[in-house]
Amino acid sequence: MFLSSFLNNSNETVLFTIFGAVILLFLIIDLGLFNKKAHIISTKSALWQSIFWVVISVAFGYLIYAYNGGAEASLTYFSAYLTEYALSVDNIFVILLILRYFKVQEAYYHNILFWGILGALLFRAIFIFVGAYLISQFYWILYIFGVFLVYSGIKIFFEDEEDEIDPGKNPILKFARKYLNITKGDFGGRFVIRKKGKLLFTPLFLVIILIETTDLIFAVDSIPAAFAITQSEFIIYTSNIFAVLGLRAKFFLLAGIIDKFYLLQKGLSFILIFIGAKMLLEIFDIHIPIMLSFSVIIATLIGSIVMSLVIPKRAEEHAS
Repeated sequence: MFLSSFLNNSNETVLFTIFGAVILLFLIIDLGLFNKKAHIISTKSALWQSIFWVVISVAFGYLIYAYNGGAEASLTYFSAYLTEYALSVDNIFVILLILRYFKVQEAYYHNILFWGILGALLFRAIFIFVGAYLISQFYWILYIFGVFLVYSGIKIFFEDEEDEIDPGKNPILKFARKYLNITKGDFGGRFVIRKKGKLLFTPLFLVIILIETTDLIFAVDSIPAAFAITQSEFIIYTSNIFAVLGLRAKFFLLAGIIDKFYLLQKGLSFILIFIGAKMLLEIFDIHIPIMLSFSVIIATLIGSIVMSLVIPKRAEEHAS
């Protein structure tokens, strides 16, 4: 019954089967074959992985176009995908901060992000389907999402990008340190060990907890944004997960140069405000075509990246 409400027709069932097979194949190949041992991911490898996931995501968008709704459904998928893909850039900032805070060796980055993304697959699904259920019962929740997105966009626009989060103040981290037996060593990248019959958690386990909670925090922005674009759980989940799966490769690709795109945060704030306003305009029976929404999203992303490269960052911003 759950799947029947999620998958509206036989074509969606076929596409979701393909989607599930791709995800499962990725998990098996990634952890079981290529990355059995901890190692540092090179920029070249990260570039190829990023290209791979973008190509897979675009190919799935084409399948939606060809077999499940035509151009409008496909553009809706790409709008949701691009929004999540762009918003995940902020996630990279925070993940990098967490890894540096715990002084994690680069060789362990890959394994940590793998399990972090695995958790995101589960928690995003819960967020999306709970949200879909609530909206089916109380449609006006979408307008609350709209107000929240406009508020978040304005807040992000005026945020100082140097205002960093202090992982040490995270209440979940404090709780874990208080009630779990935490070791001081990394024990070869393991998360849990047994010593003298006692179960112990390594600091890398705490890193996983923080990354998972961080993803949930960012999902509070990205999931409502996706619902403001479409109410199709199928499109929201598949576009969201494909964007999340590309996050790890993007992390290794951008970790060293992400500061160069200093205007991207402003672009993301504009996208959130635009999507929120689009949702609120429906109260007055004003509907913005999906083609226009897609064009605004992609133009904002490209514009903020290009302007970051063309317009030099002020000296005082470098010094802060």
